[in-house]
Amino acid sequence: MTDALGSAYEHCRQLTKVHGRTYYAGTQLLSKNQRNGVYALYGFARMIDDIVDIEEGPDRLTHLDAIEADLAAALADPAYRSELPEVLAVADTAAAFSIDHRYFEMFMRSMRMDLPESPLHVSRYRTMEQLREYMYGSAGVIGLQMLPILGTVVPISEAVEPARALGDAFQLTNFIRDLGEDLDRDRIYLPTDELAAFGVEESMLRRCRRTGQVPPELRRALAHLIAVTRAEYRLAEPGIDHLTPASRPGIRAAFTMYRAILDEVEANGYRVLTQRVRVPQPKRLAHVAAALAPWR
Repeated sequence: MTDALGSAYEHCRQLTKVHGRTYYAGTQLLSKNQRNGVYALYGFARMIDDIVDIEEGPDRLTHLDAIEADLAAALADPAYRSELPEVLAVADTAAAFSIDHRYFEMFMRSMRMDLPESPLHVSRYRTMEQLREYMYGSAGVIGLQMLPILGTVVPISEAVEPARALGDAFQLTNFIRDLGEDLDRDRIYLPTDELAAFGVEESMLRRCRRTGQVPPELRRALAHLIAVTRAEYRLAEPGIDHLTPASRPGIRAAFTMYRAILDEVEANGYRVLTQRVRVPQPKRLAHVAAALAPWR
């Protein structure tokens, strides 16, 4: 590994450690090569997320286009060396683990759906089916990219559906946890039909964001969506046993830690519009210990 590539992986590791603490904790149970692959995938996704969510100005779409062209060149030509550490690391990971390049295309498509200047832009999803189209590119393909890195003991085709479900479960957990922050960005990912069935309209969400109130209608809607998300975790859980034995503890730890966010939302009285829920460190460590226990 060249110095530049090593530095690129270290850069992605730091991004994961700082911004993706749950993922990072889970990766500590993987081999070094696997960890590097996960860091690269996370680092690239984080870079794109920051352009979409944090960068300001009218040039974000142009910026995404330039990065996608840079990535396409890196994926097509092993001799090509991007100046972006995230692209350098993720292209090396894709080559090392034979990750399908179409997954990156689908990811970039979903990211464009978040940009008002893009013709693909969507800021409200009426139904769960519409949301799933977005989630396939924003989260489902991340699970599919992970499969070659983690390895499977079954034909990879049998592991695809649980991996997609796990990506959706993580993404839905984010949407519930980040409801207030997303509203500030003029986005509502939770399906509006699902919310409306419990009497929750956008005006109520904005009022609750201002006042900190959590009316019964909102509690019931969030309880329903948490149940939907837990169903995705149940679909995903059998897929852990599809992975190679060495990969299972890390994914089990990430699985249980992320699912625990839903427990914290409930314990905190569904105050996701005004507070960012986190799983306390002692509980996170307990999840890691529980994931390790069967393999000791």
